[in-house]
Amino acid sequence: MNKNIVNFIGCDSEYDQADIVLFGAPFDGTTSFRPGTRFAPTAIRTDSNGIETYSPYCDRDLIDSNIFDNGDLEFPFGNPAAVIDLIENKVSQILVDGKIPFMIGGEHLVTLGAIKAQSKKYPDLHIIHLDAHTDLRDEYLGEKLSHANIMRRAWELVGDNKIYQFGIRSGEKAEFEFAKKHNFIQKFNLDGFSEIVEKLKGKPVYFTLDLDVLDPSVFCGTGTPEAGGVTFKELLTAVMLLNKLNVVGCDVNELSPHYDQSGASTAVACKIIREILLQIRRKK
Repeated sequence: MNKNIVNFIGCDSEYDQADIVLFGAPFDGTTSFRPGTRFAPTAIRTDSNGIETYSPYCDRDLIDSNIFDNGDLEFPFGNPAAVIDLIENKVSQILVDGKIPFMIGGEHLVTLGAIKAQSKKYPDLHIIHLDAHTDLRDEYLGEKLSHANIMRRAWELVGDNKIYQFGIRSGEKAEFEFAKKHNFIQKFNLDGFSEIVEKLKGKPVYFTLDLDVLDPSVFCGTGTPEAGGVTFKELLTAVMLLNKLNVVGCDVNELSPHYDQSGASTAVACKIIREILLQIRRKK
């Protein structure tokens, strides 16, 4: 694999030495409201130079980590199924090489490709999902593949009681009823996150973060903002617990940078990515 020309800050290890492989999935082909997440990976890499590699929150530094930035995947136009296949192949390769894949989206549908690969390697895969939206529709406008039904497709892969959803505050009534029967769902906030972390210790966990879990006052640069979200500090507190888990892969998605001309939303995304990387890295 080739190193990207512009890396996320501090992610400049060679592939052979890396524990974590960062790559972008710049796709927003099924966005239902405001498009633009395809621009997120580039914006995040560029603006990451505005933050430090060192985190005072956990007293760790990215320069002491082994992280390889492989750049962005190239996707065909208008073919979500092909996009999912390309992501699955990329994640499968990273897993075969014994590394942790970290994907920067892109719309939330890109998560499906990663989960398809992860569920094949880890039959007991569990998913922690932070989001404003349930994403549990069976179909949306007649389509089975969209960012509105990613978690329904994920449930079809991992089964009942394997998906833990937090911060959910938007969706159809039928989606919430489905979640009560098949998943764990914590509406509106991240209460109970630490208890779920304790429950999932030792199990393979995939962590997927839709940044619109944050309140629009903190993070307005997204395609479908939803009032009533969590604060940055609340999200950070949850992220700081990831080092207790066997995180086998993760993604951060749904930044649309051009909806926040101040650049603050991109800065938030950069800081959260830094903190996740430092929590899931392998200890030396």
